[in-house]
Amino acid sequence: MGAAEPAGTVLSDHSRKFDQLRFAYPVVSRRSKGLSLGINVNPDKVCNFHCPYCQVDRATPARDLHVDFDGLVAEVDELVGLAASGELWKHPRFASTPVALRRINDIAIAGDGEPTTYERLGEVIAGAHEIKLKHGLPGIKTILITNATRLAEPSVIAALEELRAGPYEIWAKLDAGTQGYFERVNGTGMLLRQVVKNIAVCARMFDVTIQSLFPTMAGIGPTEAEIDAYCGRLNEILAQGGNIKLVQVYTTARRPGDSHVGMLPDAELDAIAAKVKSKLNVPVETFYGRQWE
Repeated sequence: MGAAEPAGTVLSDHSRKFDQLRFAYPVVSRRSKGLSLGINVNPDKVCNFHCPYCQVDRATPARDLHVDFDGLVAEVDELVGLAASGELWKHPRFASTPVALRRINDIAIAGDGEPTTYERLGEVIAGAHEIKLKHGLPGIKTILITNATRLAEPSVIAALEELRAGPYEIWAKLDAGTQGYFERVNGTGMLLRQVVKNIAVCARMFDVTIQSLFPTMAGIGPTEAEIDAYCGRLNEILAQGGNIKLVQVYTTARRPGDSHVGMLPDAELDAIAAKVKSKLNVPVETFYGRQWE
């Protein structure tokens, strides 16, 4: 079972726009169980996946087509300072945040696309660590949120080495067990077996958390056969020596870009989590959906 979540917009609002900042943004995250300070390294909204459940508005032209690296670092520094001092909770967007969630959990490198495509990823990770030390927060995590399509590439592995300077997590996407469903739920013609291999390669060197979003599409969730196949993919990663630290089973909590995509009911999400627990000896956390405002 997932943790109880308070009602309100604060958990539904994951906007990557905050005041005048261009590349850094704060969100109260159900999966982080507190404040996550995001870094958008894909402001151009270009992604190699086209997930129908994605909330990024790609119909509106991007404000920035390129990352201003120095500006990004300055914004993260400013945002961490606001969070560390508590000033952030006075902002109208966060004033209603429950006390239990008023904790800084992480700096999350994500974006409006796939963050491992950013050529200065390693420098961003190193910069985030320096900022945490500057503000006396060495214990908060740096999280990379990735669709796993480039996790086995040497340049990406080299960038990920910077994570070892402090607490870290790598959240790797795996939403499917079969090629057909993978193409449908992630909007790509890439090979699922390659993504699974990429995760296994990375998970032999780093702790990896699997993040799996199960939506409804045209009112229908994934079939039981699909979830069986999905569990098989997870076991492939383990069989290849991969270390899966945690499996996150969740569904939509923010308005998707595709109006045909919806939220999987709690009972169906529980059934998926139960099946994963029965087939793998790994921890599983469930995060229930929310109706978007």
